[in-house]
Amino acid sequence: MTIRLSTGLRNAIAGVQGFAGAMNTGVIDIYSGAQPLTADSAVAGTLLGTVTIAGGAFTPGSPTNGLVLAAAADGAVSKAASLWQFTGVAVGTAGWFRFRGNAADAGGVSTSLASMDGSIASSGGDMNLGNLSITIGSPNTVDAFSFAVPAQ
Repeated sequence: MTIRLSTGLRNAIAGVQGFAGAMNTGVIDIYSGAQPLTADSAVAGTLLGTVTIAGGAFTPGSPTNGLVLAAAADGAVSKAASLWQFTGVAVGTAGWFRFRGNAADAGGVSTSLASMDGSIASSGGDMNLGNLSITIGSPNTVDAFSFAVPAQ
């Protein structure tokens, strides 16, 4: 597992905003290729799709179609009962994701924006997808998501 938190997200978790406050109504971008060394780094690879509610259009700064997180329980937060979906915008093999908060983010270097990177696999990844081969126009779903703060 290779979850990496940006400096902006670590500051939010350590401060009053928390993980859900920083990430609620954000989106998950799916990329091909290798994951960057840090979540503060510029994105790498080809953008294959952006996960939103029901695959709807998203505008940074607006909550419309941003991903909604359920209330925290037992030190963890998970996706709310809604359809998290993306449609392929390019052809490629899903390799990693960036979950970014609801702020303007061109995928560049940032130590202030909240984001979380992780690996994608068919099993054993930070995000598991049933089909890693993404094609243009193909619908894909994220059926489960959770982020837990360890007790120790």
